[in-house]
Amino acid sequence: MNFPLEFIPNREAKPRTIGQTMVIDKGLTCIEAEGMAQDAGDYIDYVKLGFGTSLVTKNLEKKIAIYKNANITPYFGGTLFELFIVRNQFDEYQRFLEKYGIEMSEVSDGSMYMPTEEKLRYIKELKKNFRVISEVGSKDASVEIPTEKWVEYIKAELEAGSEKVITEARESGTIGIYKKDGSANSELIDTIVANFDINKIMWEAPNKAQQAMFIKMLGANVNLGNIATNEVVALEALRMGFRGDTFFQFLPANLKQK
Repeated sequence: MNFPLEFIPNREAKPRTIGQTMVIDKGLTCIEAEGMAQDAGDYIDYVKLGFGTSLVTKNLEKKIAIYKNANITPYFGGTLFELFIVRNQFDEYQRFLEKYGIEMSEVSDGSMYMPTEEKLRYIKELKKNFRVISEVGSKDASVEIPTEKWVEYIKAELEAGSEKVITEARESGTIGIYKKDGSANSELIDTIVANFDINKIMWEAPNKAQQAMFIKMLGANVNLGNIATNEVVALEALRMGFRGDTFFQFLPANLKQK
């Protein structure tokens, strides 16, 4: 805060246990990454190097070091895990993580079919040497997962050792927990909220309207992911009630206007 203001929500300092922000890096240069880490690093808990970009990113070691030096946890997107798995190269995947000092692995099955038990085995195996975060939901719009299956999958992955489960939305925010037009799949979201500790859920929310919806529903300290690199400060302002969408959210009743 550059100046004290009354009636704002409390936000934990890093390392946070609630209200975490996961940013998706789709190919920043090291100079851009350094600028983001320097000016917005206090608001970022994780940076996901999206999809398979880590395989073609130049100066990958340098970029990872930039994020670590800013107390940000970098990790490779779940699609990278799937790229190795579909080629039967699980051991090579682990060696790749170790080579670059990556401490957290994302386990997903959004681009390929993977039996549930197999996915759970990967979570348990990776948990031996890495922190694990997993993702539920398909990147294929034609694949419909019933609400009760979402609950079943999330529960099983948390029990297998995933520290958080990401709810799929892609970087477009038009799939999984959202409808094709970007609006919320309210029944699904409400069911997840009713069945789980929300601190164990990372909601992918790439669009402002989606971020505002979750802040209004679950408070400033909701975990939000797939945040664009140029939207980090804007999201923090949204969390604090410093934008029109959440302007009255945290004010006492006598200051709220009808």
